[in-house]
Amino acid sequence: MKRLVTSEQVTEGHPDKIADQISDAVLREAMLKDEDARVAIETMVTPGMIHIGGELTINGYLDFAEIAQSTLKKIGQSESLGLPVNTVAVIPTVIEQSKEIGEAVSEARDDLSIGAGDQGMMFGYASNETPELMPMPIAVANAIARKLTEARKEGQIRELRPDAKVQVTIEYDGHRPVKADTILISTQHTSGFGTLQEQQIKNLVVEPVLKKYMLPTDYKFVLNPSGSFLVGGVMADTGLTGRKIIADTYGGVGRHGGGAFSGKDSTKVDRSAAYAMRWVAANLVGLGVAEKVEVQVAYAIGLAEPVGFYIDTFGTGKESEEKIAEAVLRAVDLRPRAIIQNLNLRKYNPTKTTCYGHFGKPHMTWEQLDLVSQIEDEL
Repeated sequence: MKRLVTSEQVTEGHPDKIADQISDAVLREAMLKDEDARVAIETMVTPGMIHIGGELTINGYLDFAEIAQSTLKKIGQSESLGLPVNTVAVIPTVIEQSKEIGEAVSEARDDLSIGAGDQGMMFGYASNETPELMPMPIAVANAIARKLTEARKEGQIRELRPDAKVQVTIEYDGHRPVKADTILISTQHTSGFGTLQEQQIKNLVVEPVLKKYMLPTDYKFVLNPSGSFLVGGVMADTGLTGRKIIADTYGGVGRHGGGAFSGKDSTKVDRSAAYAMRWVAANLVGLGVAEKVEVQVAYAIGLAEPVGFYIDTFGTGKESEEKIAEAVLRAVDLRPRAIIQNLNLRKYNPTKTTCYGHFGKPHMTWEQLDLVSQIEDEL
C-alpha cells in the first residue's frame, strides 16, 4: 500500500527557533553557574525586542542581554531577521520558581524517591527505517535543514539568509520508505537569488542527503512556492519558545504529550522523561524486539514512580507488548532523579539539542544503546 508521509524542520533563523535557542542558552548558563538551578524560561522575539520570561531559581547571576546577544551572533546575519545584535532590546521578567513545586523536587540529590517536577504524559519513538532509528521523513528534513544552514554559514550559497523551513514527503510501500516524493524548501534570501542558487541547493544540500539515506534522486523539488522570501525572521512572524514541538521530536510520526523542551531544566519531566522514553524506544528497536516502538510514561507532580506506562509495537513485536513493558520496568529506573543521573542531565549541553531535532543525534546520552543487555536479561 502506497502512503505519503510528511515532516517539517526549520533552521536557526526561524523566529520560533530563535526563541528556543535563547531559552536553552539561558538554561545552559544557569546550569554552569548552579547545577541545581530550577529553570523554566520562555522567550518571545518580535521586531527589535527579545522578551525573556518564566521562572528561575539559581545561586548566581545571569546577564540575560549578553546571553541573548551571544545567541544571535551564533545564528549570524541577525540584522536580516529584525534583531540587530547591538541594538536589540532585551527585556527579562523572570521570577523564582513556585515554592510548592520546588519543595517537591529540591531534596538531597542522591534521594531517588524525590518526585516529578510536573504532571503529564511523555512519549518516545524509534524505528529501524534509518541508521539513527528515526522516521525517515524527519530524519531527511533534519539533515537538509542542517546542510542548508551549513551552506549559508560556510559561504557556499552566499545569497541564503537564516530563516528557512524544510518539508519532506516520503513515499512508503507499506511500512518501508522507498523514495522522496517531494522536497519543499522555503528559504529567506537576498535579491540576487535565482535559478543558479536553486541548482546549488539541489546539488549541495538536497541530493547529498538523499544519497546518505539511500533514497533515489528522482523527486519533485519545490523552492519558495510563495515567490520571493526577502523579509524573514521576526519581521515576518513573532517567535515563541515551544512552538516547534513536532519538529523537535518525530515530525508527526508517533504521538506527543504536548510539553515543550527548550528552557526547562531536567527536573521537568516534559524534557527529561521524553528523553528517557526515546532512550527506551531506541534500545528496544536496537535489540530487535520490534521494528518500531512507541513508549508512553505519565507522572504526577511530587510523586517519583510513574502513574502510567505502555508500549506499542504496531504489530511488529517479537514478544507481547505486556511482556516487553514488564521487562522495561524491571530493567530501567524511571523515577525522575534516576533518569537525571542515568542520562547525565546535570552535565549535558542543552544548546546542542535545540536545532535540527532533539533525537537522532548520536552523541546524546539518550541515543546510546546501553540498555540492550539489561532489557534482554529481563525478557
